[in-house]
Amino acid sequence: MKARNPLLAAIPYQVEQSLRKLGANLKTARLRRNLTLQDAAQKIGTSRFAVADAEKGKPSTALAVYAALLWAYGLLDQLSDLADPLQDAEGTALSLRRERARHRTRLDNDF
Repeated sequence: MKARNPLLAAIPYQVEQSLRKLGANLKTARLRRNLTLQDAAQKIGTSRFAVADAEKGKPSTALAVYAALLWAYGLLDQLSDLADPLQDAEGTALSLRRERARHRTRLDNDF
């Protein structure tokens, strides 16, 4: 059967590993709080199967499930730090380069 989303058919290895690590971290957080899959699912308003899929790091699991689990465990503040523009060194460098190029093109020799 063909995947509805081509990304899910050939997910980059680093993405797959990061999702698995996130899932394992969420499972650890749940167990440390002595919650069952059903407890966590009930708290965020989803099924225990969705929580289990998130804990496995399934790429097809909705981001909302991951975010809600972080919220349920008191870890949501960590999500807001993802892709922080202040931590994006490459993006900052590219932006500065474009800004400098834009200023250079504005110069003229009209006296």
